[in-house]
Amino acid sequence: MTSIKTENLSFQYPGGKALNFPDLQIGENESWLLTGNSGSGKTTLLHLIAGILIPTNGALTIAGKLVNALKPTELDAFRAQHIGMVFQKSYFIDALSMHKNLLYFAELSGNKADREFMNKLLTNLGIAQLSHKKPATLSSGELQRFSIARAMINKPGIILADEPTSSLDDDNCKRFTELIIGICNSYNVTLIVATHDARLKKEFVNTIQLN
Repeated sequence: MTSIKTENLSFQYPGGKALNFPDLQIGENESWLLTGNSGSGKTTLLHLIAGILIPTNGALTIAGKLVNALKPTELDAFRAQHIGMVFQKSYFIDALSMHKNLLYFAELSGNKADREFMNKLLTNLGIAQLSHKKPATLSSGELQRFSIARAMINKPGIILADEPTSSLDDDNCKRFTELIIGICNSYNVTLIVATHDARLKKEFVNTIQLN
């Protein structure tokens, strides 16, 4: 069960003020919206959950494991197994087709890509017919759907999305949000979306507000 629990979690950048986060209890296959003003620590909290940053204080437990007690090599392996990330900007290799981008990402994480799973995922996302194309030929909305595929390629239990809709118009914003929630529900994946985009609020029941 890929649950997330935080207790007295805080982080301080060198020379900066301490960011203190509310205690969280997030269950498997739940979808949460993480909101707050610029500087409130939304991205920092996502990076703590992802194991990219280590808490200054407090405890972070994912799937029953105390993440901030892991050694760096253990943390890398844990992240590859449990966590996928969707970013504001779509980071793909321009010279490769989308199909090869996804295979490369899976192998980069130390996993052998499950091609049958990948093809089913692309079909569910409505982009299987675009997989032979290169990134520069795709729209922002299409690239964001491939970003979901990349985040899901290693079958994680958690998807973290950082400002994924800021470059999308209203129609694509709604499509993307419904799609990522639906895909995560279909594959029993926990979803946390960090955003200041007010358009997303009506799509989520669970909200974390940072001050």
